[in-house]
Amino acid sequence: MKTIEVDEELYRYIARQTQHIGESASEILRRLLGMTPLNGEETYLSAYSETEESPVAGFVQTVELSELLNSSELAAKESAIDRFMLILSSLYQANPDAFTNATEIKGRKRIYFARTEEELRATGNTTKPKPVPGTPYWVISNTNTGRKRNIVGLLMTAMGYSAEFIEQVCEKI
Repeated sequence: MKTIEVDEELYRYIARQTQHIGESASEILRRLLGMTPLNGEETYLSAYSETEESPVAGFVQTVELSELLNSSELAAKESAIDRFMLILSSLYQANPDAFTNATEIKGRKRIYFARTEEELRATGNTTKPKPVPGTPYWVISNTNTGRKRNIVGLLMTAMGYSAEFIEQVCEKI
C-alpha cells in the first residue's frame, strides 16, 4: 500500500461516497473510477453517458457518521431520544443541504421536522418539539422508539443513503 495526501475538500468528497462501514479509501476510489474491484468484490460500472448518473450518485455517507455508530459518545447516551437527537445532529453535520429534505417528512397527521417550534406545536398538542442540536431544525420527540427509527430511516432515504447503512443507523436508536 502507498500513502497519498489529499486536501480536505477531496477527502470529504471521498468520505461521502462510503457505501458501507469499513469500506476502504481504495475500494471507494476503485468503484468511483470504474476499476475492477480486488478480492472478487462486486463489479462496478465504468461507462456513463454525460446525462447518466454514476452508480454511486446519491450516496452521501461520511466516515464521521460511520464512526459515530461505534463511538463511545453514542454508547454513552442512555435514552432513545438522546441517541435519536445525536444521530439527527450528525446527519445534518454530514450533509446540511440534503438535510433540508427533513421538512418534507410527514406522518398522517403530523409533520416531523420544522424550522420553528411553533410549526410543530400547530400539528398537535403532544408533539414535544425539541431543537436538533447544531441545526436550524426542530423535531417532534413524543414518539416511541420504532417511530424514531422510522423518522431517521425516512430522512436518510431522502438524503440518499443506502438501505443497508440506514438499517445499521436505525438499530442504534
